[in-house]
Amino acid sequence: MDYPDIGNLRISSDNEHDHTGPAPSNQDTRAGGYESQQGHSEDCCARAEWLHSGDEPEVIITDAQKSSEGAGSVYIAYVIRSGNVETRRRYSEFESLRNSLSKLYPTLIIPPIPSKQTIGDYAIKQSKAKEDANLIARRRRMLQVFLNRIARHPILSNDHVFHRFLERDVSWSEVLNSPPITLLPKNILKAPAHNPLESSAAHDSLPVPSPSHPLRRPDQRFLDSESFTQKFEAHLTGPLEKVTRRTSKRWAEYAHDTAELGAALNALSLSLPPHESDAVERTGQAVDAAYVGATKLVQSIEAGWTEPMREYAMFAGIIRRLLVYRHQKHVQYEMTLESLDSKRETLDEYERSEAEAQRLQSALSAATAPKRPSPSVTPNNLNVALPSPKTNTGNEGLSPRPGASPAPSADSLTQSPTQLSIPDPDDFNTQSAWGGDDGPSWGQGARSQAWANRISSGLSSTIEAATNVAANAASSVTGSSSEATLPAPSSGPSTSRATSPMHKRGGSGPKGFLNALSHSFQGIMDLEDALFAATQDLKYASSTIQADLDRFQRQKVADIRDMCIAMAIAHRDWAKNNLEAWEEAKKEVAKIEPHPNHPPVGNPEAPKSP
Repeated sequence: MDYPDIGNLRISSDNEHDHTGPAPSNQDTRAGGYESQQGHSEDCCARAEWLHSGDEPEVIITDAQKSSEGAGSVYIAYVIRSGNVETRRRYSEFESLRNSLSKLYPTLIIPPIPSKQTIGDYAIKQSKAKEDANLIARRRRMLQVFLNRIARHPILSNDHVFHRFLERDVSWSEVLNSPPITLLPKNILKAPAHNPLESSAAHDSLPVPSPSHPLRRPDQRFLDSESFTQKFEAHLTGPLEKVTRRTSKRWAEYAHDTAELGAALNALSLSLPPHESDAVERTGQAVDAAYVGATKLVQSIEAGWTEPMREYAMFAGIIRRLLVYRHQKHVQYEMTLESLDSKRETLDEYERSEAEAQRLQSALSAATAPKRPSPSVTPNNLNVALPSPKTNTGNEGLSPRPGASPAPSADSLTQSPTQLSIPDPDDFNTQSAWGGDDGPSWGQGARSQAWANRISSGLSSTIEAATNVAANAASSVTGSSSEATLPAPSSGPSTSRATSPMHKRGGSGPKGFLNALSHSFQGIMDLEDALFAATQDLKYASSTIQADLDRFQRQKVADIRDMCIAMAIAHRDWAKNNLEAWEEAKKEVAKIEPHPNHPPVGNPEAPKSP
């Protein structure tokens, strides 16, 4: 099976479909899975119909109310209006909704929600922390943005879990304890990227790599995305955050100071003559208007600039985790590919060892096969002149009696099959075989038996060694951690089989070989299935994440434009209100008569005072 080069995976366009091999029935084979999920199927409920009604939906959080669970603690419930339906949800339910969507869609950018209260806030305000009006107002705005981002997302808006979150009189705890939430795996890395609910044996066998595990062939596009995201996050949480916080603080201090100044001017106006008090009072009112305008400016900067900036800082963290998920899927592919290559190499070594063992076994069988006596050397054939028993063919070391054959030498046991000299049976002394005129003797049988014993003893150790090598290779293919030890030449066949890993796993002999071979092939087939699953997951995750990053980039550009416009509008309104207030004050001040030593403004001919 050939596998594609995933190291530099090319994301196919909307009209391209790049597949590798036949996909299993439960596998999503869409190369551009993000686009294909945007097709709206039949609406599953009333909330789905409203979301897909054609107009841009807008979810509004109308109020934040205190609620209690019987005699339990008090919490804040947010009133959500979607169309003509209202429901109440608490902050923890928003949090569980986002966590569920993150597991159901691991390749999508799930919008963030405002963070929980910090320990410092609780330490300062203690029991009043949850009732802080500014905190509740900020959460209300950001939770509304969260719901609207999901409602306008091309994929998340179709999720029925989100629809049930917007429904009236739906128990959220019941939703969390029913499918599809209960079908989610504990680890999304062991589930298909296109649908974590469809688990398979191939995904269960995938490794779970560390996020810091290096890649042999990383994708440069995602490395660039990660680098840009880190820089973007560092800038948002660094200089821009500090300057924005300092600016808001100074505007708040300015508003506080103008409030005190306006009160002081109003008090001063009470002690002045009528023609002067009106001007001072109007000036105090202009300062009060500056206080109101500065307060509104701080609130506008908070809602239109600071909160979106913090939201995008959280978006950067979400994108980093999304890229980590894709990185781990890539590592899964590389680790599975390496394991498969290693198993195949070990299996090839095992097959070579098995072939060598079979060749040696064939040689042993051929050497020990009994020979039929020639018809010309039978006792009944009197026409053949048998040689004299004293004639020797050079085999003096062989005894003419059964049971008296000498034991093979130690050197013969260590010789390879190619070094063993196998004599030709025709070279034996036929006269000695039959004992001359006295009838047949044991000479021929003794010599044949001696040579058979010698060959058998020499090849047995070689066969056993080759068998153990092959079995050791088979054990390594199937994941066995035991090591085979080659038997010494003096070890018997029974001892060798008892210590062989093949004997431990599948028994000795042909049956053990077959069992080991079966386990080897099964392990490789499982790894091939796992590699195919990892390949499809990586392709789907890469294409879907890239598509959602492109969508997010367009959204970010539009949101930054809106942030800049909101900042400009806030300052324009503040300046406009101040201008109107000070214009009114100018009219009252102009009614005061000029000082006697100063001529009226606009009369250059009047004499100047000395």
